[in-house]
Amino acid sequence: MWLLIFGQVFGRIKAIPTGNQSYLTFMVPGILAQSVLFIAIFYGISVIWERDLGILQKLLVTPAPRSALVLGKALSAGVRGLSQGFIIYLLALTLQVPLRFKVGAIVGVAGFVTLGSALFSTFSLGVACIVRTRERFMGVGQVLTMPLFFTSNAIYPLSIMPPWLRALAKVNPLSYQVDALRVLMVQGGQSLFGVGKDFTVLLLGLVILVLITARLYPNVVR
Repeated sequence: MWLLIFGQVFGRIKAIPTGNQSYLTFMVPGILAQSVLFIAIFYGISVIWERDLGILQKLLVTPAPRSALVLGKALSAGVRGLSQGFIIYLLALTLQVPLRFKVGAIVGVAGFVTLGSALFSTFSLGVACIVRTRERFMGVGQVLTMPLFFTSNAIYPLSIMPPWLRALAKVNPLSYQVDALRVLMVQGGQSLFGVGKDFTVLLLGLVILVLITARLYPNVVR
């Protein structure tokens, strides 16, 4: 919502080099990625609630692979992330941000929103399997969200970052989600890494996290 409140101010910022785009246009994909991140990173608390209600114990005694249980939750979180995309699109239209409405671009945005949300929610599930209590999980989630956001290219380009921050941004999966959204979502957006590399990094990260979390999943009930 603060995108709508401060949009006109952001649109006048000239000090940050964003090419032929206004800063507001540059920032909109980052705000979408931020919204997806902030919801997905707390998704892991659902597994703690399921344990307390006795649901998780019943799921774990079924013959379903642990990876299937984790992947199902990841895809569920990915679909939920699409609602954030719809809201950000409406706000961006209100602020007259030049969006791309080609079918391929919209499908691409939906795909990267789903993939990013699935990745961060799986990471969240892994954290929940380690900490195992709601209080600890909420504390860890709060600690993780802002560093992930501010060590990405969501609100400023990599070119103006100091070398140490640029190095962190290049290993932050959120940077690759933002990079893909920037070229697919807004007119004139440019990809620094390439959409193919963005997709590969996010998909590989999701696969690795699903495998790790599947191994950790039974720890929640111990």
